[in-house]
Amino acid sequence: MCGIAGFVGQGDRSVLLAMTNALAHRGPDGQALFVDDKWPVFLGHRRLAILDLAGGRQPMWNEDGQIGVVYNGEIYNHLELRRELERRGHVFRTDHSDTEVLVHGYEEWGKALPERLNGMFAFAILDRTRGRLFLARDRFGEKPLYFAQQPNLFAFASELSGLARHPGINTRPNLAALRKLFAYGYIPAPHALYEGCRKLPGGHRLSFDIATGALAVEPYWRFEIEPDEALGDRPEAALVEELRHLLSQAVARRLIADVPLGIFLSGGIDSSTVLAFAAQTVPADRLKTFTIGFAEPSFDESAFAREVAGAIGSEHAERRLDLDMARTMMASVLGRLDEPMADPSILPTYLLSAFTREQVTVALSGDGGDELFAGYDPFRALAPARLYARLVPDGLHRGARRLADLLPLSGRNMSLDDKLRRLLTGLSHRPALWHPVWMAPVPPDLMPELLEAPVSVEELYSEAIEVWQSGEPGKAHLDRSLEFYTRFYLQDDILAKVDRAGMMASLESRAVFLDNDLVDFCRRLPHRFKLRGNRSKYLLKKAVAGLLPRSILMRPKKGFGIPLATWLRSLPPEGFPSVPGIRDGVFERWSHEHRCGKADRRLALWAALSLKQVVAPVFGTREAA
Repeated sequence: MCGIAGFVGQGDRSVLLAMTNALAHRGPDGQALFVDDKWPVFLGHRRLAILDLAGGRQPMWNEDGQIGVVYNGEIYNHLELRRELERRGHVFRTDHSDTEVLVHGYEEWGKALPERLNGMFAFAILDRTRGRLFLARDRFGEKPLYFAQQPNLFAFASELSGLARHPGINTRPNLAALRKLFAYGYIPAPHALYEGCRKLPGGHRLSFDIATGALAVEPYWRFEIEPDEALGDRPEAALVEELRHLLSQAVARRLIADVPLGIFLSGGIDSSTVLAFAAQTVPADRLKTFTIGFAEPSFDESAFAREVAGAIGSEHAERRLDLDMARTMMASVLGRLDEPMADPSILPTYLLSAFTREQVTVALSGDGGDELFAGYDPFRALAPARLYARLVPDGLHRGARRLADLLPLSGRNMSLDDKLRRLLTGLSHRPALWHPVWMAPVPPDLMPELLEAPVSVEELYSEAIEVWQSGEPGKAHLDRSLEFYTRFYLQDDILAKVDRAGMMASLESRAVFLDNDLVDFCRRLPHRFKLRGNRSKYLLKKAVAGLLPRSILMRPKKGFGIPLATWLRSLPPEGFPSVPGIRDGVFERWSHEHRCGKADRRLALWAALSLKQVVAPVFGTREAA
């Protein structure tokens, strides 16, 4: 895992050094700078050594020095690609570096290279013969990549903090991105926090012509649910066996490393599945598992993690996160996020990453399992939501919302009052908006309190609407929902959070469920094998039956949350960011309402605190009221 940065045009070596220094946490094992002697091209790299520790230095070049790459990630099928390229006549100089596969792969396949890669990656290739920079990001955007184009300048970096070190980059706030932050809880690609900066979306590639400045961005892959009924007509036992094979293969690919490796273990189905299949490749007593617990029982899953670790035999370790620890680390963690998000689980994710990094350099995770196998609660809510929307007239719906607002507020994880309020708020809108509104830190009816200028619901949730309207007209609601969560929530919230938390601790995380072959199987799997009645992850649970304790298979999903509502009432009042486009005093008022128990504003306030820590040095901060 590494950090990359570079630019074409105005600037010098000292600017490149500043950009790469901002990414030092992503690569503590080494730094390299390259300045081209023909083109005004500058490439920088920070290295976290995982594979080929001696021979994997970057930028890495082909034999004649015309093709070079800086790269962040891991290519899990690099050995297969290396053998194929060697058969085609390419000569490798490293022993087993996956980076060199990118160099020769680009020589052989050009811009079609990303389509052949099974892994997580963000890279920039300098093609000196054609005078071109070629950038690409993995299918799901596990590895981040930002870029900006201005007159006489094209620049890129793994994080906005690195990009912003170039003096030519505009760091004024992007108001559209801020509105998206409070609408979704994260900033969806291609939006970015700063004006003129963009995120290269997952599954996209970029070509930049050095001589003309022409820039082209295009998708090379997009997650789409395409149910194959022929697959669904096969005996269920055959599907279970194929899924087991794909899971075993995906885990084995991610166990390859030249450094110590462990597994994040929550006690849920997904991470427990990763451990169960890892124990089929590596002796269980050589596997290290890591868990974070909480003092508040409704959030604590550590007992389940211990149960799984004990059943499989891994070497298990855990730590506990409490309010005092959260108070101590909150400002530091949020300030290093690089881009604000409303997901409070960044705190336990960082603590888990730092704790894990004390013993290993790489950790496998179960991220992606909920999106592929319909594990989230909102998927189970779709059927009753459709029935409610069809039968309940607007007048009765408004009354139901008012009654729900009278329910006492609870700080418990997945509390009934919170789920009911969110459900009814979402049902005030058409189905395309149900999921984003259910998850919104600030729902549409509160946006006028937040924003100085009016904004339409269509503009706020344009990404969700586009996903819902794409594809075949008869596509099932569940399949449309899975596409929304996978394309946006997974990429710009879950994976971004895990990447930032891991990199703060210089830890590489690997998402087993995002293996190309496993994903392609799940895309074609009819949704009755994902959600059957009220049973989520139907086929996945069948595949791990007998490998995991029955209590783990039957337990309800908790999610990796923290007691945020309660903690925010205990923390001292905070100053909030003064940002153009957002009304003065709104966060202070919402904080007062939350602390007095008049309303639950936990996600809106967390988004504001996250925004404060990231942007306060740029935009300023108001003192707490």
